[in-house]
Amino acid sequence: MHISRLQLVNYRNFERANVIFNKGVNTIIGENGSGKTNLFRALRLLLDDTLLRSAYRLDEKDFHRGLGDWRGHWVVISLEFDDVSQDEAIQSLFLHGTGNVADGAIGKATYNLIFRPKAAVRRVLADLAVGDTAGLAEARSKITIADYETIFTGKSAADFIEPDTYRQLVGDFDAVIFPQELTNPAIGGVIPGMLSISREVCFTFVQALRDVVADFQNNRTNPLLTLLKGRSGEIDPQSFEPISALVKGLNGAIEGLPDVGTIRTDIRDTITDAAGGTYSPRSISIRSDLSDEADRLFQSLKLFVGESEELYEGAIHELSLGGANLIYLTLKLLEFKYQKQKQSFANFLVIEEPEAHIHTHIQKTLFDRLNYDDTQVIYSTHSTHISEVSNVENISILGRQGGRCEVFQPSAGLDVGQIGNIQRYLDAVRSNLLFAKSVVLVEGDAEEILIPILVKKVFGVSLDELGISLINIRSTGFENVAILFHDDRIRKRCAIITDLDRAFIETVEDMLDDDDEIAAKKKALASQVAGFRREAALKQLCDGNRWLTTHFADHTFEVDFVSSGNAGTVVSVLGDVYKDAATIATSKSELESGDIARFGTRVLTMARNAGKGWFAIILGRMITPETVIPDYILDAIFEVHIPVSIGTWASVLDYRLSVLAASQLHAPADIAAMRAQIGRYRRSEIDFAGIRAEMLQAFPADGINAILASF
Repeated sequence: MHISRLQLVNYRNFERANVIFNKGVNTIIGENGSGKTNLFRALRLLLDDTLLRSAYRLDEKDFHRGLGDWRGHWVVISLEFDDVSQDEAIQSLFLHGTGNVADGAIGKATYNLIFRPKAAVRRVLADLAVGDTAGLAEARSKITIADYETIFTGKSAADFIEPDTYRQLVGDFDAVIFPQELTNPAIGGVIPGMLSISREVCFTFVQALRDVVADFQNNRTNPLLTLLKGRSGEIDPQSFEPISALVKGLNGAIEGLPDVGTIRTDIRDTITDAAGGTYSPRSISIRSDLSDEADRLFQSLKLFVGESEELYEGAIHELSLGGANLIYLTLKLLEFKYQKQKQSFANFLVIEEPEAHIHTHIQKTLFDRLNYDDTQVIYSTHSTHISEVSNVENISILGRQGGRCEVFQPSAGLDVGQIGNIQRYLDAVRSNLLFAKSVVLVEGDAEEILIPILVKKVFGVSLDELGISLINIRSTGFENVAILFHDDRIRKRCAIITDLDRAFIETVEDMLDDDDEIAAKKKALASQVAGFRREAALKQLCDGNRWLTTHFADHTFEVDFVSSGNAGTVVSVLGDVYKDAATIATSKSELESGDIARFGTRVLTMARNAGKGWFAIILGRMITPETVIPDYILDAIFEVHIPVSIGTWASVLDYRLSVLAASQLHAPADIAAMRAQIGRYRRSEIDFAGIRAEMLQAFPADGINAILASF
């Protein structure tokens, strides 16, 4: 049996979420604050029998903040199981508990936690007249968290995340229409506590490895103590009697030491002298508190590990962070193995961010090896090394959209071939696109190296600060990856940057052409034709897809970089590419000519001579705040970074003022006056058009004005 679906309604940062799981190992990834911990908490509320009963009593903070007023609303956490065992005892449990009953044996089952107002409150809401907003407001004002109840149900037929279904079961708060039937059968039958599913499954939760040393020191969270306590109940009392006798003898021997007896007598005499016989304790003893009971005796045991090649074994606090985390994780896995031996009818291992301080090779090895038989494993992770080896069909991505979290299934709706292409493509570098807030796909090394430098130098903020991951496809086969960004899959913005490769030299053959000229023209023409085809295919791919856009260089990155006004930057690196003075002089003339046939041929020759990647590295050293970013690149960046916040623009303008101030070409008073205007913009006292006009008037020659003008 395995979990096939988790639905969350109004729970913490999930307004409505539908998470799909498969057999085997499942991976949950997402940025900080996207809801991974809350998702695991929801799973634990239904399946973790170690949680205190008070955990099931939710409170105001557990409601989705997007509701505004939570009063009257429901929280729903719903699990769907698949491949339910046909064992008679298990079928009986689901028939009476959580099964979706049909003729014959049950293959699917549901199990729900519902936090809802009590019947009296639901009756008050049901009695309201349609549209009576004043009455609803009055009724809700009287509701407190004490008016709520937690119930567990099974055999539910409702699709809780459907808004229409929610209105039918809970009510329409806008129209003030509430169901007359206080308990709709669609939510399923209430499950008695004696049939709790959490008592029938093996569920182990490994929390995020943040401070494992503290966990080892806490008797409640010490995984070693948990294992020892679990074993202590299985020890034959007769076999433990010799150990108890030894402990008693040891305690007696310690208490009988002459020095111990002397100190005990001295303490008794001193307190009698100080406080008198009336107020002195009746008796005082000094003895060992080492228990002769198995479970308490085990609390004194500590784990010692030899981490290095030396023979020394140190306590947990002496290990490296990675070593301590690995030991902690190992003990939790052993705890799971012990539970699994109890023959539960389903086994679930849930691990939260196991990669902390653990070497990348160990991360991947752990992931590969934690594929236990008859066990569903659910990871959450920030590690690209784990996501690299994860099956893309078993990955769920959590993302933040405004104040709510959404769940994306990257393989939804794709065929086997498409999934295979994506799976083969992902590696520890390019799987970054699964974690990104937005993505820019590029075709080569030059773009990968120079675009981040350009953005940082011109805007003063990095692509990472903008939440953009730049991914080098290393080809023009964008379609294989870009299909991930779609309403049905990852609902995040993705921009494709590629070259049209339009010819900038004459391509008509001339009878006077030599062999090199003929070859160059044929190559330019072939590239141009391929570029036209690529343009048509990518535009078709993006048509109707609000998450995907394509942005084209007319020719190639290097040629369009020069034509955007950056000839001087390329001229500055001629000495790094050529050594011959005559060649440098000729190249300089060509680059500064303004003739695209001449400067285009020269810059591509330079890139080929140095190697495109190395040429980009050389060029990157000469990028300055005055370098011009080609328009098609700017369009791509601002297409994925929408909307551009007031804070982002203010930071960019502050940076540009710092650059202007460092040039010492402007009066300090002018700089200060503009900073004051930026402060007003941050406080929303003037709008974007206003700050744009102020910047243009104060510093008309600054390159940022051309960028601001396009917004």
